[in-house]
Amino acid sequence: MKTTLSVFLLLINVVSFSVSAQEKSKKELKQERELQKQNEIKTLIDSQNFVFEAQKATPQGGRLIQLDYNTYFLKFKADSTTCDLPFFGRGYNVAYNGDGGIKFEGKPENVRIETKKNNTILKATVRGKSDVYDLLFSIFYNGNTTLSVSSNNRGPISYDGIIYAPKASEKK
Repeated sequence: MKTTLSVFLLLINVVSFSVSAQEKSKKELKQERELQKQNEIKTLIDSQNFVFEAQKATPQGGRLIQLDYNTYFLKFKADSTTCDLPFFGRGYNVAYNGDGGIKFEGKPENVRIETKKNNTILKATVRGKSDVYDLLFSIFYNGNTTLSVSSNNRGPISYDGIIYAPKASEKK
């Protein structure tokens, strides 16, 4: 009886040990999710096909401005870029009765990508109809991104937001 009980207890310990060894800890699951997100962001950067969604704007010498979500964007592709961002700050040579925002379409030129320890820097120049825009993305591996925009006709401005893969309706 004692041997049967001890064998039974031994089997329970072996089974419980093997089950607990197979289960992943919360920390390991979190690390896997972070690694997966890093790989997704790296793929977006390498393909040069992503959408930047602005959530905050910081004009030069100004305060942080919260923006409406899902409204302001920059669609970056290797062959074309479309931008619709608000502008707050000083304009030097802006059209009278213009829309006031930063809106342009054009092909990115001089695209440079620098990978650092915790982020990636993507630089590009886009020629719009009436201005030239220098774009500087600081992309972190969790998707958070800072975009700095400089142009000939306006003061510099920075936007904080996220990047993600274009949805099927945005791929056109």
